[in-house]
Amino acid sequence: MPHVALSPLALILLLAACAPAPDPGRPGGGSLANCGGDPVGALMGQPVAAMPATGGWTALRVIEPGMAVTEDYSPTRLNVGLDRQGRIIGVACG
Repeated sequence: MPHVALSPLALILLLAACAPAPDPGRPGGGSLANCGGDPVGALMGQPVAAMPATGGWTALRVIEPGMAVTEDYSPTRLNVGLDRQGRIIGVACG
């Protein structure tokens, strides 16, 4: 029986076809309005100190490099990812 090897690109394309469609409010899904993150989304590249003291979010999770986080999904929680210098590099609901 012949052995068939898939190239890494073919494997990635095959796996991508199985991925679920993006859900608005989830990382990579679009709107930050679900968790009040629109003002923070405009602060990409800025220090975390530039974030407003209060915002439209009901829950806030600031994620530093190497920090362990749970995988539970909360559509009203704002997740803010930081780089090693404390700059905002990612904003998502969840």
